[in-house]
Amino acid sequence: MNLVNGLPAHVLFVHVVVVLIPLAALALVAAALWPRAARRLGVLLPALAFVALVSVPLTTHAGEWLERHVQDDALVRRHTELGDGLLPWALGLFVLAAVVWWAGRRAPAEPGQGRGPRWSAPPVRILLGVLSLAVAVGAVVDVYRIGDSGAKAAWHDGYSKTATGSEHDGS
Repeated sequence: MNLVNGLPAHVLFVHVVVVLIPLAALALVAAALWPRAARRLGVLLPALAFVALVSVPLTTHAGEWLERHVQDDALVRRHTELGDGLLPWALGLFVLAAVVWWAGRRAPAEPGQGRGPRWSAPPVRILLGVLSLAVAVGAVVDVYRIGDSGAKAAWHDGYSKTATGSEHDGS
């Protein structure tokens, strides 16, 4: 799918990525650091991360189509190169979300309720928390960098820095 109602699909799909990757990252960190959050999120955590993951190649594919249909430009090439690097971050979010969800299901609901599985051991929880935080920050920073480069590519010569005179000043 490259066009939606005559518009390049990339400019529509990108909004899904820009919303879902940071949302999945935030949910992952919350669930990894607070077992109660993991239990409350339940299967929504890996489902959200999965939808975010699937949206990345759809958006990238639509972006590659769009790249072939715009004038060759260094800013567009830079945006494309950065965009190709998001998939590993999205995959990391999904894998960690699935592990945190699974570990949350296996842990006792309250501390001291019998012997929980080894997943609830503090070193494992700390490791999951640190990995989740690192991947979440990496994914969000990458989305920001990609979005910034895309905005520069789309708008670098597309507007005037001074008013054109067609605006009313409200008086």
